[in-house]
Amino acid sequence: MISNIEITGIGGYKISDDTKDYITRKIGKLSRFMPISRRRSARAEVKIEKVDLNGNKFEVEAIIILTDKKISAKEMSPSILASVDIVEQKIAIQLKRYKSESIIHIGHRKLLSKFKRSYDREQ
Repeated sequence: MISNIEITGIGGYKISDDTKDYITRKIGKLSRFMPISRRRSARAEVKIEKVDLNGNKFEVEAIIILTDKKISAKEMSPSILASVDIVEQKIAIQLKRYKSESIIHIGHRKLLSKFKRSYDREQ
């Protein structure tokens, strides 16, 4: 679980304790999509801003900082919790892609056997 999560409200917006707990749970679980070697050094920043003057829309931006890369996502919706859920899904997709690129053996299984089969067909 990502232990270093910084949650801030932009523009004087104050975040309730329940919302902080929810964000900590959701963003903290994203560590399972990271390579094991990057989990300890990972940290997260979540910024929440009230966009509409009537208070109808909230913008949530989450940034995951790894040793060699920053992964970010931004979403705007009428509910903070809905925005957090969508941002979590977007970051999970990016982290899966990052993990498959950074670890050589993931995603390339049985690659050599495919070449062997195509070579056998040509013979």
